[in-house]
Amino acid sequence: MALGAFSVSLSVEDLKASIEFYETLGFQQFHDMSEHGFAILKNGHAVIGLFQGMFEGNILTLNPGWDQSAQPVDAFEDVRDLQSRLQAAGIALDTTADPNSTGPASITLRDPDGNAILFDQHVDRPQK
Repeated sequence: MALGAFSVSLSVEDLKASIEFYETLGFQQFHDMSEHGFAILKNGHAVIGLFQGMFEGNILTLNPGWDQSAQPVDAFEDVRDLQSRLQAAGIALDTTADPNSTGPASITLRDPDGNAILFDQHVDRPQK
């Protein structure tokens, strides 16, 4: 399974303070959307998203169709295909994508310990 770019999405209470903290650790803002309550920071291949007031808890995030620099890749497994494979393997999904849709979509699930995992595809379904 090609899962795409990986990041950790952190639920933060004070976005500005969290950005400053992670910048002190060597992260640099990669995508500043502070006016919308979030920012994406990067240090080498490590990517973290800081989200204020958008969700509870932290989420492992995978972006099918993107590389670690949020650039589209030519070939990837569409989130709807991943959804089908996961369901066939008996993995319960919390949210699903319309299997007949195209374009951006997402699915969510939890690992055996309850950790949230988000597959968040921002690009169109690859051509077959």
